[in-house]
Amino acid sequence: MIALLGALVAVPLVLGVIGWLAGWPLGMDSAVYRAGALGLLHGEPLYDANTLAFEPSWAQLPFTYPPVAALLFVPLAVLPAPIAWGALGAISIAAVAVVVSLSIRATRSPALLARGPMVVVALTAAVLLLEPVWRTVSLGQINLILLVLIMVDVLVLTRRGSRAGGVLVGVAAAVKLTPLIFVPHLLFTGRWRDALRAVVTFVVLQTAMLAVIPHDVVQFWTSAVSDPTRIGTVNWSDNQSLNAVVLRLTDSAPWSMTVVLGIGLVLAAPAVWLMLRYHRRGDELRAMLVTAGYGLLLSPVSWTHHWVWVIPLLITLLATAPRVAAAVVAVFGSYVLLLLPGGRNPEQGWSIVDHLLSNTYLYVAFVLGGYAFVAEWRRRQAERPPAGVREVTG
Repeated sequence: MIALLGALVAVPLVLGVIGWLAGWPLGMDSAVYRAGALGLLHGEPLYDANTLAFEPSWAQLPFTYPPVAALLFVPLAVLPAPIAWGALGAISIAAVAVVVSLSIRATRSPALLARGPMVVVALTAAVLLLEPVWRTVSLGQINLILLVLIMVDVLVLTRRGSRAGGVLVGVAAAVKLTPLIFVPHLLFTGRWRDALRAVVTFVVLQTAMLAVIPHDVVQFWTSAVSDPTRIGTVNWSDNQSLNAVVLRLTDSAPWSMTVVLGIGLVLAAPAVWLMLRYHRRGDELRAMLVTAGYGLLLSPVSWTHHWVWVIPLLITLLATAPRVAAAVVAVFGSYVLLLLPGGRNPEQGWSIVDHLLSNTYLYVAFVLGGYAFVAEWRRRQAERPPAGVREVTG
C-alpha cells in the first residue's frame, strides 16, 4: 500500500523534473505562488501591478492571495517553477489519500473499512480523474492541501478536544479566505474555543505580516481583496457559484452579489438546521459537507478546482447510496464545463443548453442538499411521538 501510494505521489515530482529539463510550462498557479514568495523575499510589492516580476511569461497573473500566503509559499522560491509544481502536486496527492482515509473512517462503513488500506489507494487514484481534483493538481493549486487542513482540524483535533483545535482552520483561512466559513461552523456546533483559536490564528498571522510588509497588507485589505479584475473573468463557466449564475444571466450586472446575499439569507436557516442535525447525530462529515456546500454556493468565486469537496462527498455516498455516487462521478468526471464556449464574455451567444450546462456543479449541491433537508425533516417528524402520547407523558 505504501509503495503504491508512494508511486502516485512521485508522479508529479518526476514530471516536474522532466518539465524543468525540457522547459515545459508546468503549474500556472504554482508559478504565481512561487513568484509571490520571491517578491516577498526581494521586497517587491505584491499588489501594485497586475503581475509580479518573477512570474514566467506563461503565468502572467495577479497575486490574489493574502500576504500570509506569500510567506507560506517561501519554500517554493528555492525551486525552479516546474519542480515547485511537482512538489505541490506530490503534497496534494498525499493530501487526497489523507482525505479519503478520514472520510472512510467518518462514514464508519463496514464495507469500506473491511477492505483495508488498499481501498484508500484505489480511491485516491480514482478521484484524481475527477475534474476538480485533476484541475487542482494540473494548475498547481492548493485546494487539496486546504481541504486536508480543515478536515484534520474539524474531524480529528476539535473532536478530541485538542488545544490545537481551530488552529488549522485559521491557517487555511489566512492563505485563502474561503475557509473562514468554518468559523461559524465551529461556533454553531458548540466549539467556541476552537472557533476563537481559528480567529486568533488568522488575526495573528495577518498582524505578523503587517509588521513585515505593512504596505502590502494595507493594500490587500483596502483594495486588492475586493478588486474583481485581479481574480479573472468571474462570469466564466469555470466559476461555479451563484454569483456567476447571476452574472451569466444578466450580462454581468453589478448587483449580482446583492441577489446572492439575499439567497444566502434564505438558505442560511435550513443549512444551519441540517448541519446541526448531522452534528448532533455524530455525523460530522455530513455536517462539514453542508457547510462547505453553502460556502461554495455563496462565495463570489468558486472555481471548479474549489469543488474538491466532491471527494468526501463521494465517499459518503459510496457508503450509503452507491447509485447516487455513480451519478456524481458522471457529473464531476465528465469535464463538460471545459467543453463550453470560452472567451472574455462567454455567455454572449450561448444557447439555452450552454446556459443550462454551465451550472452543472451547482445542480449537484442543490439537489443533494434539498434531498438531505427533506429526508432529515421527515426523520424528525417520525421521531416525534403521536399527539396523544405527548399529552399522556406530559
